[in-house]
Amino acid sequence: MTRQLLFRPVNEGDLDFMADLFSRPEVVAHRPDPTPDSRAICADKLERDMAHWDAHGFGRWTVLDGGAPVGFGGLTVVEDADDLNISYHVHPDSWGRGLASAIAARAVAHGFGQLRAPGIRGLVRRANPASARVLVKLGFREDGEVTLHGAPTVRYLLER
Repeated sequence: MTRQLLFRPVNEGDLDFMADLFSRPEVVAHRPDPTPDSRAICADKLERDMAHWDAHGFGRWTVLDGGAPVGFGGLTVVEDADDLNISYHVHPDSWGRGLASAIAARAVAHGFGQLRAPGIRGLVRRANPASARVLVKLGFREDGEVTLHGAPTVRYLLER
């Protein structure tokens, strides 16, 4: 059971946590290239996340439990559609506590509430059934397959 989670915009102080999270092989195992991210790659990701907040007024949150970061997640703009893209990443030390579901549920509520998104999509590789279960539990349905970073990826969709 989790305490009250805090969701806040990502900031520069999140780099150490992000670098630790994405350096873990079990976190990147489902990617087409499962090479852990370097600190420099994480710094670039963090810059993009902060720029998304600046450009759109929303984006991925850093999720804290008891004041300590446990994950990242939220919604981002999809360039080729009106839908928003959902993401959730939880540190392995916090797996099994329902945090991915809590992050995804918060993102869906925010997307359909405050942001009034027509739809939210999630992209999940078949090799990651745990991530797919998070979306299905929230009512997402499979909506075809796309190629993402050179690998087949299932698109899930939840419409308003």
